[in-house]
Amino acid sequence: MIKFFEIIGRKTLLFLAEFGQVSSLFGGIIKSLRYIPKTRKSLLYQMEHIGVDSLPLVLIIAVFTGAVAAWQAAYQLKGLAPMSILGGTTSRAIITELGPVLTGIVIAGRVGASIAAELGTMKVTEQLDALEIMGIPPVRFLAMPRVVASIIMMPVLVVFANAISVAGAFFVSNHFMGVSYSVFFLSVKKFFVFSDFTAGLIKTVTFGGITALLGCHIGFHTKGGAEGVGQATIKSFVMSAALILILDYFLWMLIF
Repeated sequence: MIKFFEIIGRKTLLFLAEFGQVSSLFGGIIKSLRYIPKTRKSLLYQMEHIGVDSLPLVLIIAVFTGAVAAWQAAYQLKGLAPMSILGGTTSRAIITELGPVLTGIVIAGRVGASIAAELGTMKVTEQLDALEIMGIPPVRFLAMPRVVASIIMMPVLVVFANAISVAGAFFVSNHFMGVSYSVFFLSVKKFFVFSDFTAGLIKTVTFGGITALLGCHIGFHTKGGAEGVGQATIKSFVMSAALILILDYFLWMLIF
């Protein structure tokens, strides 16, 4: 029993220490925001990498997300409600939940892991130490542009993902269930609430920030050479994906 409490205590201390490190990194990023004009080239590059380069993958996943959502909604509505509300129910689920969460997980896998691997490689090859020797703070030069770019581009990606998901849902509804264009989108218009859209964007800002922040934190604390970089990549994705789902629950309670 004593050993059990020792393990719990050790894990708790490790969690608090890591939470403190992440909070310190976040504070450093906030302080570095005044240097955005000086790092605009790096910021624009990260926006392209995180946003533009991720768009094809996000859109592919979005169109099939909408298609599956339409099938599932039709199955649930069968015998209980008319198919004329299929567009509204599907689009609302996409805008409030499926679009932000699935896009966040995709970005966690593609971008968060990439950030951890890149910064982790710089850590184990002592490039971060070289930056500090030259008087260049790694937080300002490396972490801040990545976190800001992720926060900016995530809502943009989700807007595209929502539109393509609704288009995918319409394609399935129209070609396989006989729901016409006018009926489908009249239902979308009837059920659409602007606060649902803004709430989804608030979620994406949080998801984008936490994904990049964790990637930077894990990258900065990578140890153990190539093996450590691989472990950092996995840890970044797992922690980001888990936090996205946890935060989605709490944000849902706060916003809705």
